[in-house]
Amino acid sequence: MMRLRVMSYNIHRAIGVDRLFRPERIARIIKHHEPDLLLLQEVDVGVPRSRNLDLAEELAGLCGYPHRALGLNVALTKGHYGNATLSRFPIVAERNIDLTLPGHKARGCLYTALEIPESNGKSRPLAVFNLHLGLSFNERPRQVGNLVKTPEFAALAPDDPCIVGGDFNDWFTRLSPMFTEVMDFKCASSHQEDFQSPYLTYPSFSPTGGLDKIFVRGPFAIVKRQRCRMQISKIASDHLPVLADLDWQ
Repeated sequence: MMRLRVMSYNIHRAIGVDRLFRPERIARIIKHHEPDLLLLQEVDVGVPRSRNLDLAEELAGLCGYPHRALGLNVALTKGHYGNATLSRFPIVAERNIDLTLPGHKARGCLYTALEIPESNGKSRPLAVFNLHLGLSFNERPRQVGNLVKTPEFAALAPDDPCIVGGDFNDWFTRLSPMFTEVMDFKCASSHQEDFQSPYLTYPSFSPTGGLDKIFVRGPFAIVKRQRCRMQISKIASDHLPVLADLDWQ
């Protein structure tokens, strides 16, 4: 048995609802919860508004993550932003999957293959998909459909360990049945076993939408699910992070 903590967090470029760029606030939240696997969205790289920093590198350093991957989706006048996955475990493969639809804003899903070391010297593979879907309802089901057709997703057997998380922009929980009822995932970002009572994460200061989600499939038991309740999280970003503790059997 192995315990794994996963966090998904749209950090809004580390610019809080007070419009201040404060990556140390994001780092404080991450370090408080100590996730083993961290899925971040809206991560700036080389953008003036965030001091031209590589925010994935900055947060990995502040929080002590030895492994990271970056998928840049949106090009700005100077710099880019996208998704980042930080991990305590080795990342052995990665690819940024383009989920952009014609006429819509660029969107993507960062795929990473992890190797989780075991005490016997062997390791367990884990497929992770860190995504940020579109604002339009017409976009999102098509984006999920394009994701599951990718070689990385299509190669997975139903019982292979897999985690899909990120900012789904799914205000009315319409995408969740695609994962739980069609693809046999479990929702790890809901108050109960079903997907119909998601943790509300947006806007952070008074959340009304459950946009941020974690789904798991394979030999996982969901031990604990939670939304961050730190007072600082209401200011640090416009989203609240969600977390799931998993027992890997």
